[in-house]
This record gives sequence, structure tokens and C-alpha cells, in this order.
Amino acid sequence: MKFIDKLDAATKNNNSLLCVGLDINLNSLPQPLLNQDDPIFLFASQIIKATQDLVCAYKPNMAFFEKYGIYGLESLIKIIELIKAETNVPVILDAKRGDIGHSSAAYAESVFKVFKADAVTVNPYLGFDSVEPFLEYRDKGIFILCLTSNPGARDFQLKGQKDPLYQAVAQKAKQWNRFGNCGLVAGATNPNELAKIRELVGNMLILIPGIGAQGGELKATVAAGLGPENARVIINSSRNILYASKNDDFAQAARSAAKKLRDEINAYRSR
Repeated sequence: MKFIDKLDAATKNNNSLLCVGLDINLNSLPQPLLNQDDPIFLFASQIIKATQDLVCAYKPNMAFFEKYGIYGLESLIKIIELIKAETNVPVILDAKRGDIGHSSAAYAESVFKVFKADAVTVNPYLGFDSVEPFLEYRDKGIFILCLTSNPGARDFQLKGQKDPLYQAVAQKAKQWNRFGNCGLVAGATNPNELAKIRELVGNMLILIPGIGAQGGELKATVAAGLGPENARVIINSSRNILYASKNDDFAQAARSAAKKLRDEINAYRSR
């Protein structure tokens, strides 16, 4: 099944635009889990079981698995396999890959054939030939970093003599979307710019991080992301859901936090 079809089905079935980011840090896990084999997988599996009917996607962040070496990467593979086996929810691997053509081709093969992700985040700084190998996987989703949610976004992404860099990225991504599998990453911390991106790219899919711990305001984000045509968005939250509780009730706390956020998004979505 194509990523976009899988996403649309999960969005409809779960009445959700919410994506849970799996930014798993051993230092933040409940102590009892740390005494068991593979605590990363155990934690993730319980979060997934508790939230799978509330979300439209899961987004594991590659960095939080790579930092634990082979153990972390093996856990990541198991987590993606679990999501695919036990849910109908797509996996967006937040890898932020991007390099010269042949290197990007290797990265794309890793993301889609080894880790078996449904979609990936890609850095477009090196231009089209660095993004093209990912786009050639036509049944997968490719999310191009356009305007990120971190403070350093102002160093380059908001700069430009005529049009800011993020606008040039948005316009290029729209041109590159010839297979209908290209989306953008645009942070909730810049709602005015998010609205401009929506204006530039029409109905293209936008993945929106930055809600919660990074300070993005939900009402403004939903309005700017959906735009006047009620376009496609995915709104990501990670730490506020994963670590809603650090006690034994962490899975139930994550479910409550996810349900609350999903329902808040839907309340603004319907206005």
C-alpha cells in the first residue's frame, strides 16, 4: 500500500491528525523497565499498544536509536516491524538524510529496504539530485525539511535577499512532487510562515513538529497548516506524550495525553 493511502486510512479510521514521535531516551524511562531485556522496545511497544487507535502515524527519530549503536538500531527495526504487524498506522522515519546522489541512493535503500519505513524526512540543502533517489520510491512518503521548529532556523531558513530560503524550498518541493509522494516539514513555532508555506504549496502534505515541549501553539498551528482549503497535515508530538508519566502507569498516561491532544486538534479542525 502507498504511504499516502495508508496515512489517509489511518487518519479516517482513527479520526486523527496526530503523530506520536518516538524519541526514546533510556534516561527518561521508568526504572523497572531498565532492569529488563531491551527496555527501548518494551517501552515503545507499550506506547504503541496504548495509542494505536488515536494516531495517524508514528515517527521514530533515528538519532535516539543510533546513539545506542547496534542495540538501538536493532530495537528500531523491531519497533517498525511491530507497528507494521499489529497496526494499520504508517511509520515516518525521522532520519533527515541528504547527500550527493549516490550517497542519497544508499541512504534511501537503507531507510526503505532495511528499516522498511513508509516515509522519511530529507534535508534538501544539496539540491534536487540529493532528494531524487528518495522520490524514486514512488510508494513512499518524502518529507523535505522546509522550516524547522528550532531557534537556529533563523540562521538560514528565514534569510534571503528577496524570498526567504524556506519559501524557495517550498516552491522547489512543489515542483519536485511529480509522483505525488513529496511533503514538507514545517514547525509549529512559526505559524505565520507556516501559513505562507501552505499558500505556496497548495494541498501538499505538511508534517508539523514543535507542539508541546518546543512551544508551538496548537490553535494557530491547526489554522495555518490546514489553510482555507482544509489541506492535509500531520501534527507531531513526542515528549509530552511519551513521558506524560515516568511511573508504572506511563502507557495509560501516554494514552490520556494522546487522546487529549487528538481531541484538541479535532476541535480546532472543525471550526
